[in-house]
Amino acid sequence: MKLLITAAAAAGAALALGSCATMSAEQCMAGDWSGQGYADGQSGLTMSRLDEHAEACAKHGVSPDAASYVAGRREGLVHYCTPYKGFEVGRTGSAYAGVCPSELEADFMYAYRDGQVVHAVEQALSSARSRVDSLGNRLEELDEKIIAKQAEARAEGLTEAQREEVRGRIAEIRRERADTERDWRRAQDEIDDAERDVRDVHWRFRDQYGSW
Repeated sequence: MKLLITAAAAAGAALALGSCATMSAEQCMAGDWSGQGYADGQSGLTMSRLDEHAEACAKHGVSPDAASYVAGRREGLVHYCTPYKGFEVGRTGSAYAGVCPSELEADFMYAYRDGQVVHAVEQALSSARSRVDSLGNRLEELDEKIIAKQAEARAEGLTEAQREEVRGRIAEIRRERADTERDWRRAQDEIDDAERDVRDVHWRFRDQYGSW
């Protein structure tokens, strides 16, 4: 049984390592290093990706053709390092790894920063909506607590001191509810502001980058 467990664990570890490989055995054996470089360049990956491919393919006795890979990656970067792609990368909150050649990087970065502006206002809107939802849920919880405490205050068998204690707790919950409702209304205002900002940047960039 112990041997079976050990074998199963080893198989699981091998499967996990395989799932992390950047290239499959079939890809390594095919040897399309120019195509792989093109795909990686088009995805904006750094040259360190070639080292990861080399590690993955070494298990299958294959070494990369670095020259073909670099040539293919250079072509792929031409399609990655465009203003439209820069805007997309910034808008989605993705990181730029500094891979663009100098003659293409300026326009890419200009658009990338525009995309970051869009990402920032969209994130602010998402955060405001989440805050409204969270505070709304808290208001519901406090209302339920008030109702439960009011029922507790009417229960038979309580002393006047005990009832007074429950009433005091109800007062505390009501104060928390008032504070929470005030925060909820502020968060609603934040949504309005964030929605206006999103509309403004969409209007600002729509002619330059189209709809997204």
